Amino acid sequence: MATRREQTSLESSERILIAAAELFADKGYRQTTFADVAERSGISRGSIPWHFGSKEGLLLAVLERSLNTIRAGLAEPPDEPAGPEGIAEGFDGLLEGARALSAQPTTKLFVTLLVEALEPGSPIHGRYVEIHHTLRGHCRRWLERLPLPPGLSAEALAVTIVGAAIGIHQQWLLAPDRVDPEQALTALRALVAAAALPVHPG
Repeated sequence: MATRREQTSLESSERILIAAAELFADKGYRQTTFADVAERSGISRGSIPWHFGSKEGLLLAVLERSLNTIRAGLAEPPDEPAGPEGIAEGFDGLLEGARALSAQPTTKLFVTLLVEALEPGSPIHGRYVEIHHTLRGHCRRWLERLPLPPGLSAEALAVTIVGAAIGIHQQWLLAPDRVDPEQALTALRALVAAAALPVHPG
């Protein structure tokens, strides 16, 4: 059982991580300072490097926390392959997961930091690779339960769905008055279902 001091340290770390994630999403990593994080979190500026070592260490901790949040929110498919009645239901469950993920505050953070992740030598490049790997793997496991037509692999379709879902969310963040993410995800479901799900007469 954690001591009171250890519990206080954990609570302080969590408040710092929440504040930093919000600020990185709103202002970007480079524009955010320890002073900003201290003001938002209510934790003294000097405590931040004590908890995380450096600004880069704080950034990596924020992304790790966000990745864990994503993993915890992804519902795994049943062990048994879907029967005819469960195919559409399983597919809808996969798309509902994409919708729920898009609504999470952490998704904006990933969009904001994407350019920095692509820069040579970026400390967060590996985290982004892991995030996309996690999303594709989750999507693939659902798709592997479906009787996909010949020539259409679950892996390739997972790449397509994840890429489209991320792109929809990016467009909505840039122009929320012009992009309806619900309509876009519904269109994505219809397009992918037409290509991936078997057609039953009647």
